[in-house]
Amino acid sequence: LPQLGSHLPPRLMQQPWRLLYCTGRDGFSLRTLYRSRGQPGCPVLLLIRDTEAQAFGAFSATSIRCSNGFYGTGETFLFSFSPELKVFRWTGRNNFFMKGDVDLLMVGGGSGRFGLWLDGDLHHGGSHPCETFDNETLSPREEFCVQDLELWGLA
Repeated sequence: LPQLGSHLPPRLMQQPWRLLYCTGRDGFSLRTLYRSRGQPGCPVLLLIRDTEAQAFGAFSATSIRCSNGFYGTGETFLFSFSPELKVFRWTGRNNFFMKGDVDLLMVGGGSGRFGLWLDGDLHHGGSHPCETFDNETLSPREEFCVQDLELWGLA
C-alpha cells in the first residue's frame, strides 16, 4: 500500500486505510466482498495476489457494488507490481470503470475486453489490455488463479 500512496488522488494521500475484506479471513466469495465494501462512496483499493505470486489490482474512488451498468470516476486506475509498480490511468476513451453482479466483477473495458475481471467465487480472474486504461496484462497470464485478495477502504 505505501508505494501506491503517491498515485492516489491528493485528498486521500494522508488518509488511514482499513482492511474491509480478505480471503484468508472472510473466504472466497464476491457476494461477501460486496457486503464488506465499507461506506457507500468510500474509496477502495482492491489488491490481488495470484498463484504465481504476482500482485496487482485496482483503485476506485467509490465503493464496489452490484450494478446494472458501469459506475465510477476517472480517478479509477489499475496497477501491477511486476517487479516495480506500474499504474494505468484513465485514457478518457470510455467510461467503463467498474461493473459487477454476483457472478462477475469487471474493471475497465471496451471491445469486449476487460482490464481486470474476477468470477463469483473469486478463484479465477483475468486481465486484458482495454481501452479504458490502455493497460498491459496485469498478471503473467491473461487468465489467473487468485491466491489472496484484499479490499482496503478509507477508515
